[in-house]
Amino acid sequence: MIPDIITNFTNFFGTILWPIKWVVELLLVTWHQIFTFLGMDPDAGLTWVLSVVGLVLVIRAALIPIFVRQIKSQRRMQEVAPQLKKIQDKYKGKKDQFSREAMSRETMELYRKTGTNPLSSCLPLLIQMPIFFSLFSVLHNAQTGINGIGLLNKTLSNSFGHASLFGVAPLHLAISTAKGNVAVIVIAVTMVVLMTASQFITQLQLMSKNQSAEMKASPMFRQQRILLYILPLVFAFSGYSFPLGVMFYWLTTNIWTMGQQFLVIRNMPTPGSEAALAREARIARRTQRRGFTVVEDVAPALEGPKPSNQRSQPVSKNRAKKKR
Repeated sequence: MIPDIITNFTNFFGTILWPIKWVVELLLVTWHQIFTFLGMDPDAGLTWVLSVVGLVLVIRAALIPIFVRQIKSQRRMQEVAPQLKKIQDKYKGKKDQFSREAMSRETMELYRKTGTNPLSSCLPLLIQMPIFFSLFSVLHNAQTGINGIGLLNKTLSNSFGHASLFGVAPLHLAISTAKGNVAVIVIAVTMVVLMTASQFITQLQLMSKNQSAEMKASPMFRQQRILLYILPLVFAFSGYSFPLGVMFYWLTTNIWTMGQQFLVIRNMPTPGSEAALAREARIARRTQRRGFTVVEDVAPALEGPKPSNQRSQPVSKNRAKKKR
């Protein structure tokens, strides 16, 4: 009974992801052909690793508009946070049904007036999840020799499944299946350290530089601090069980997220945060430098015309009166 339910769910989920997996295979094979055309060995592990990296870059670049929308939604939620806290404080300790309904009614009215929605910031993440699941499925199937549903034919699937990085580290192996392969273990451990460090830096710079004083005093901030130290355990577990090919995908997307987060915090910081104050200081310094340049350019004009070396002719009293 239970196996049948799991099988039906898997088939249903696979049907939903079918078009996304087709696009993922298209990008993976396209990058593989590009690197092959440039003279790289089509069966080499490095060629397939670079194809995975290229695939991730294209997908993450396509998701930039969704990421920007998520930032705007989060900013609007942060703007109404003080008003939301006032409503929560108003009904703090009141657990009767009338107070709960009144609190819910006032909260929804606040969302309606300000045009905010707490679920809108989660929507981009929900859109990304099928893409990431499809990518993981394509990589996993290719590494296990299963034919793809699109351009990843049997030949390419077998090539990916038997590819080895530097000829000593098969991409389909993980630490749990390395069976004493030192190269696989060393590469996997190195990638786990890099993934953990990149995720830690991304979350740390978000919490330390891009949070307003109100957000730092909220319970959500404390939850983020807990998550900051839990995520390394998640990466340690995934690094033990995930194949090298999948880990290259995860490492690439982590590095992209870290760089993307750095640019957002630098150029679009949260109002009232440390990053916002730093950006205002940079703008003030640039404006000041430009102002000095302008003053130097117009200084001669402000001083008036320079005296001429030509001798002025005397004017008689009668001529002076006529000019008046």
